[in-house]
Parts: sequence; C-alpha cells; structure tokens
Amino acid sequence: MLINATTPLAEARAEMERSYDLAPSPAAARETAGRYARVSRVIPEVDWAGYAPYIRAIEALKAERDAVILAHNYMTPEIFHGVADVAGDSLQLAIEAARAPNRVIVQCGVHFMAETSKILNPSKTVLIPDARAGCSLASSITAADVARMRAQNPGAKVVSYVNTTAEVKAASDICFTSANALEVVEAMPGDTVIMTPDGFLARNIAAQSTKRIVWWEGTCMVHERFTPEELRAYREDNPGIVIIAHPECPPEVIAEADFSGSTSGMIGWVRENKPEKVVMVTECSMSDNVAAELPETEFIRPCNICPHMKRITLENILWSLHSMTEEVTVSEEYLEPARAAIEAMMALKERKH
Repeated sequence: MLINATTPLAEARAEMERSYDLAPSPAAARETAGRYARVSRVIPEVDWAGYAPYIRAIEALKAERDAVILAHNYMTPEIFHGVADVAGDSLQLAIEAARAPNRVIVQCGVHFMAETSKILNPSKTVLIPDARAGCSLASSITAADVARMRAQNPGAKVVSYVNTTAEVKAASDICFTSANALEVVEAMPGDTVIMTPDGFLARNIAAQSTKRIVWWEGTCMVHERFTPEELRAYREDNPGIVIIAHPECPPEVIAEADFSGSTSGMIGWVRENKPEKVVMVTECSMSDNVAAELPETEFIRPCNICPHMKRITLENILWSLHSMTEEVTVSEEYLEPARAAIEAMMALKERKH
C-alpha cells in the first residue's frame, strides 16, 4: 500500500507519528469544534475525534508552508468542511487558483484540476495528495484525437471540458465547465462546434444549443451508471421527492430529472429552493456536503462513488504538506496554449457577467 504514488504507507505514517500527535483526541475535537458544527449532521462525533488531530496538524502546516487548499465538491465532508480554504466546482477552483496569493496550492480533487492550477500559476508549487487520482474523461482523449476531429470538421472551433489533460487543453480553442458549457458553445463562431470529451454532456448541450455539435464519446465513470429506471424508483419510493442531475448523465436520465446543472448549480438550486426531499444524481459525497448545511432538507443519497476523488484523504493531505509531494508539473510545450484556452473561458465569463 502507498500513502500516495511515491511513498510507502508504513514509512509515511511512521514519520507523521514522529512529527505530529495524530491519536484520536477529545482535546483536538474541542479545538476544532467550530468546524465540527458544520458537519455534525453527517459525521459522528466519535469519528470527528479521529479526524480532528489531522485537521489541526494540516492547519498548522498550511500557515507554515504558505499554502491554500482547494477542494472540489466531491471531497468528503471532513475535507470539504474541515480543511478547505476554497471549495467549489471546477470553474470556481480554476478562478480561485488564478487569484490565490499563496506560494503553495494543494489541490484536493483529481489530477487534471491540479494541472489547471499549475497552468494558471506556473511559478507556484502545486501539490496533489495522490497523483493517481485520475479521471475517466481526461484519460479518454488525446491531442491526436482532437487533431483528427479538426481535420474532419474544417474551421470548427474545439471546446474542451476542463476535465482534460494539459495536452488536450493546449490542442483546444477554449475550455468550458458544466457550469458554462452552453454559454461557451454559443459564443463560438460558425455553425459547427467540436465538443470534447464527454459525449453525454455534449448531447445534453446540443438539445439546448443553436449550434451543430460534433462530440467525442467519452463518459464519466460516475454519471454514466445512472439510469432512468433508477430515478423512477426514487420517485416511487419517496413521494414528493425532487430529482436534480448532473449534465454528464445520459440524456434519458436528464429527461427524468426536475433540474439539471453543474455541481455548483445543483448546490445553488437546493440552497435557494430548499426542497423537503431531494436526490442529487451525482457523486455521493456532494449530498453529504450540502446536507451538512441544510438541516431542513432530507437528502436521499444515491451512491455512485468516484474512486479517484476518494484517493484524497486527510492523511495524504497532511503528508503532502509535510513532505511537499506530489508536485504537479506541466510541460512547457503545453503550458502557454493550455493557459490561453482556460483564460479564454474565464474572459468570456467576465464579459458576460
């Protein structure tokens, strides 16, 4: 077993135990009681006593290293509410990565997110607690695939999800997230747009767009598993339930939902509408994170877990800051063109808002 991709578990744990008091501690729990108040609905008090020493040590190291922790909405609650300085969807994290004044960025998410932070902050140290935290979408396409799609659709602009490698971003004209996909597609010149790599997201956007969209057939290993039959079963078992779904789900799943949006869009919808009962059709940790702050809403939790997101733990966040591993680098070949694609997306957001 490894604590991340480079360090044996026993070796790392032994060093951390020498450096920090990590035994379950009521005293540490009391010191972090303010954070626990945010998650008491979803984390038992006895579990928090185990998390609190790690949170205390991480907070101290953040100050020592001049580090900021960026956490995706799919992180577990003890990370999302316990140590994150900024939490949000991939667009929010991209924007905050560019704004961060800190010398060190710790990306609690998957590898393409850490690459994005490095692209926007090439002079800073960007760490990911476990470099094996990948993404089925990012691994589904290469720059050569993008080139072939360009050749088949002369003149069409390539819009690529931020859920892609730096190499694919560099081969694209502009990036998008699930929060702004339609806006980006509609802003492109010409009648045809090439959209990569999520085929389901592209189909869902095509249903709303004035453009002809040509897409790559990638899928998210979490969202592709949801079915319309599953959603109908939620309704049958929970009368009055509201169903909101991520647009990476198949179109027939989106058709069964009451609302579809990005992770930030889903969270915002629940906060604003405060349904009595809701199911969030996405990675299951997000329901826990939102449930922690909305006691008036009952969350029915589907549980499709992203194994890559779950590689990030308090333990390897602490080890990452302690050992300053694993550092994320981006080839100079891709750095500037990938940054141009990301910044084009961010400039579009600024023009529209």
